[in-house]
Order: sequence, then C-alpha cells, then structure tokens
Amino acid sequence: MTIVNFTPWPALIGGVILGLSSGLVLLLNGKIAGISGIVSRALSPVRGDTAWRVVFLVGMVLGGAATFALWPQSAAFQMQGSWLTILGAGFLVGLGTRLSGGCTSGHGVCGLGRGSLPSLVAVMTFMGAGFAVVYAARHVIGVGGAQ
Repeated sequence: MTIVNFTPWPALIGGVILGLSSGLVLLLNGKIAGISGIVSRALSPVRGDTAWRVVFLVGMVLGGAATFALWPQSAAFQMQGSWLTILGAGFLVGLGTRLSGGCTSGHGVCGLGRGSLPSLVAVMTFMGAGFAVVYAARHVIGVGGAQ
C-alpha cells in the first residue's frame, strides 16, 4: 500500500468524532465503547442493555455506507491477501481480543483515555505483536508484498 497525496484532515476529523462518541458513550451510558464488548454483549442480549448496542453497531455500518456513498474515493483501499490469510488474521485478532479482555477501541481509545494501566500494557502488547508479525511476514517470510 502506498499513500499518495496524504492530508491529515480526514484522520483528524475521524479521530475527533471517535473520541467524542466514545466519551459520550462513557458519560451518558457509563459503558466502554469497545467494539468487541459491544458485539459480544449484543449477541448475548441482556434485558435493558441491548438496544444501545444494536443502535451503536447499526450506526457504524450506516456511517461507513454513508461515507462510501458521499466520498467514493474513500473506498479506494482494498484488502490484499488470500481469503485464508484474511480469515486467519481475523481469527488471531479475535483470539487476542478475548485474551486481552478487549480490543483496540476498548483499550486503545477508551482505556488509554481513562488512564488505565492494563489498557496501556494491552496496547503496547498488541501493537508490538502487530509490528513484529508484519515485519516477519513481509521481510522474513516474504509474503504481503513489501513495498
């Protein structure tokens, strides 16, 4: 993947929206806006605690669809790799999410924002592991198209 004509505005706007929305979920609901927790608890409904999770997830899907409809160039990124590689990566992300008690949004956005030491350790662990796997895949094994 090569970044051409990088401008920080979309990332800045997305980061502000993400920070505000996760802060509002915590402030108004007392809940952490971690996607893995929201999904897992939406799939195991608890009376009185499911509707906001479903609305949150539907909003994520509709927000992505609206972005691609309004700015088609934002969908220019495409996954590279076989379906087996993508499914394997997804499985490993899910496994890591369960082992660490949360995902990048729960630990990285919400946990770090709250000053949580366990979240800092989790973020350092999964970022370090991610860096190591990408380096090994691209430069040691030679898959993934080092560019």
